[in-house]
Amino acid sequence: MTGNKTQFTDASVDAFIDGLPDERRREEARTLRDLMERATGGRAEMYGTSIIGFGRYRYRYASGHEGSSCRVGFSPRKAELVLYIGAGRPEQADALAKLGKYRLGKSCLYLKRLSPEQLGPIEAMTRFCYAAPIADEVTT
Repeated sequence: MTGNKTQFTDASVDAFIDGLPDERRREEARTLRDLMERATGGRAEMYGTSIIGFGRYRYRYASGHEGSSCRVGFSPRKAELVLYIGAGRPEQADALAKLGKYRLGKSCLYLKRLSPEQLGPIEAMTRFCYAAPIADEVTT
């Protein structure tokens, strides 16, 4: 079995953002970082090589697999911004309705571009997801 690729690292968030090849993605990443720091009260940290995360939790599945990950986060990828903010939860439906164009994965929200009118709904979803209990969370 392979290990979790999205574990906390001590890599620099600033260096990662500054190294993004596209200026628009750099600005979007800075905006999302500020928004999520405000929404969580936490500091941005790198998870794996491309995820900027906030807060940590440990999880354990029924299979026995366990690890740690960020509670919320995002990845400024070339084609889309990927937000890990529990957007697929039913409680997030009102905020999603205010986003405009987006795509949902199992636990990810995908945006081609970040617009100013999306910031309020994204901040609300981030606050909700960060505060919500995690079903597989291990308390230690």
